[in-house]
Amino acid sequence: MPLDDQDRKKGLEILRKMDLLKNEETPVSKTLLKQIIDMLYGTIWSRTEQLTLEERSMITLTVLVALNRENELKSHLRGAKNLGIKKEKIEEMITHVAFYSGFPTAVSASQLLNRVWDSDENKQ
Repeated sequence: MPLDDQDRKKGLEILRKMDLLKNEETPVSKTLLKQIIDMLYGTIWSRTEQLTLEERSMITLTVLVALNRENELKSHLRGAKNLGIKKEKIEEMITHVAFYSGFPTAVSASQLLNRVWDSDENKQ
């Protein structure tokens, strides 16, 4: 399946909706960024007939919590908030995941969730 400008447009649209175009973290290479925009967001996240953006966001958060990937989790927590996912829903997911991935991963995720929500609230 060849990628085209439509994939890039769809990917950028989703990233704007989630407000993930701001690069506050260490940047990645241009080649990797292009793959993320075109393939991950442009072809996978854009398949909203099967799963909504909110569902994809919660799935992504769940995997990142379970794998203890705090760097990526921080960005995706901001993205989830921008999609309108409630903090309480994410807290419940973290509690659920604790029994599968371990309490240390859940504690780290919960602390990061609070930092992301608190920092965003202080900006308003």
